[in-house]
Amino acid sequence: MDIQTFLESCIGQWFSQRSSYQFDNQKAESHKSELTVEWLETDHSLLVSLCQQHRINSSQAIGGQKISWNSSVDYGQKKQTGSATMIVIPDNNTPQIGKIIQSFQSKPSSQGSYSLGEDEALTLTLEVGDFSIEERIWFASPNLRLRTSLMKGKNGYSRTAFYSEIRRLPPEEAA
Repeated sequence: MDIQTFLESCIGQWFSQRSSYQFDNQKAESHKSELTVEWLETDHSLLVSLCQQHRINSSQAIGGQKISWNSSVDYGQKKQTGSATMIVIPDNNTPQIGKIIQSFQSKPSSQGSYSLGEDEALTLTLEVGDFSIEERIWFASPNLRLRTSLMKGKNGYSRTAFYSEIRRLPPEEAA
């Protein structure tokens, strides 16, 4: 599988369930979300703008994704909604690796890297402020996606999470 095929496999609506654990205060949480993953073509204004901010020619990108979520958290917690954008710029010689630009809601965008392994798992690495984030995404089947993430802060903060995501199929495909 190449990076383009992997990213296109992520497009759609997903039901996501997350279990996370914060090591510094030994706190466990669970969340359920509705995710929508949309494809952004290389001429999309958001993609072009993010590439310009990072002094990258948008023609080097293969496209991007806009991920929107609507979450419900543990009982008594506030509902969360938001979106993030990820732009993918493959290495010219080795397209299984490359750069990403990620924009999260109204926060400044960040640059990172990706690697698509021989096991068809995508690893994303980002430095955002005082945090480093590593996320690994793979498919157990075409409509079951799994993710893990590890976030570490320079202040000792550490959180890990596991996600299982099931694609919501249109009624005619579900039959």
